[in-house]
Amino acid sequence: MLIGVIADDFTGASDIAVTLSKGLPGEGGLSTTQYLGVPVQPARSEVEAGVIALKSRSLPAAEAVRQSLAACEWLLDQGCQQIVFKYCSTFDSTDKGNIGPVLDALTKRLEAKRVIVCPAFPAMGRTLYQGNLFVNDRPLNESGMEHHPLTPMKDADVRRLLSRQAETPVRHVSWQQVVKGSESLRSALHADASEAAHLVVVDAISDHDLTIIGISAAQAPLISGGSGIAMALPHNFIKAGQAKGGMQDYPVVQGPTAILVGSCSGATRGQIEEHQKQYPVLALDIQDVMNSRVNADDIVAFICGHQGSLPLVYSSGDPESVRQAQQQYGQESISQQLDALFGEAARKLVHEQGIQRLVVGGGETSGAVVSALDLHSLQVGEEIDPGVPALFHSATRPLALALKSGNFGRRDFFSHALRVLGGG
Repeated sequence: MLIGVIADDFTGASDIAVTLSKGLPGEGGLSTTQYLGVPVQPARSEVEAGVIALKSRSLPAAEAVRQSLAACEWLLDQGCQQIVFKYCSTFDSTDKGNIGPVLDALTKRLEAKRVIVCPAFPAMGRTLYQGNLFVNDRPLNESGMEHHPLTPMKDADVRRLLSRQAETPVRHVSWQQVVKGSESLRSALHADASEAAHLVVVDAISDHDLTIIGISAAQAPLISGGSGIAMALPHNFIKAGQAKGGMQDYPVVQGPTAILVGSCSGATRGQIEEHQKQYPVLALDIQDVMNSRVNADDIVAFICGHQGSLPLVYSSGDPESVRQAQQQYGQESISQQLDALFGEAARKLVHEQGIQRLVVGGGETSGAVVSALDLHSLQVGEEIDPGVPALFHSATRPLALALKSGNFGRRDFFSHALRVLGGG
């Protein structure tokens, strides 16, 4: 294994896994496997990039650090020459962490000196300029992310955000320096002669910028960012003759379908609205969930009763209804209840009802579902939409999945994803 990734949620892991598998246009990427939690067995010999999906984004910082270090040790044991810490392109975290504390711990463990910090993902409208993170034409704190139920983002300045979380000093390299090229950028990263470690926020407003940054990071023991930071990392190993590149062969899975959605993002609400124009949709009322008036069997009955029609079940709500529910029941209590409900429904659908194509919306919901299914590892397939790959699990009955972060995907994503998983 050449590259090891530690991702702080499941959809983010899928996002960077497909980036590594795809590589640069015309060159190809690395044979990539996504692991659901820290594996207990060694990786297969053909795996060139391993992505460990943790559910650590919303954990207490100390526990997130513990899990991330455990993942790092396993990846190093597989021979990884470079570690990537992957977090969301909207830098989802509070002032207490978890991005800063995990970066502190990994920087110390790997004895890294200049650690790139770049959450930019231009293909999805996330750009970083003068240290400030934008979502399309809006600063992060005006993009809707300020209403996120778990990690409300109130500041667009990544330098300030990180300085409040991390003990390692924070520096900045501007876009004007990045566009001078990878060699110039490498010099800028190491311009400070100090032997002390630094976290270096690096601007990027295009995929070309991310390519420059990735090439400049050749041989860096640790880098961090959104999935875009990995675009050129396979190139470094292909150029060095350690990987051959090229395209991979992907399986096709036919069979019954289900869509489970727990995200409350604006993009997801629009995707649900589009889906219900043609297909059956069941909305779960938070009051019913919290008072046990709806359970996993109700979800299973709806999905099975509408097979052949791409049925979708969701718990999404507009920001105001989510806020009211959180005030009544508590944010953590609602999250735990919904995670348990969707996880149990997924288990019944796959293991008891034979569902073979499963699409899940929302990072927390995806984490709950794959944990309940106890899949351990997934082969990374083709890209369904930017940042969302097809994922495959080989068993007695093959299973194909798409795990979508809340803000990702085209408006008809759910039906499109099921067609791609089925080879359409």
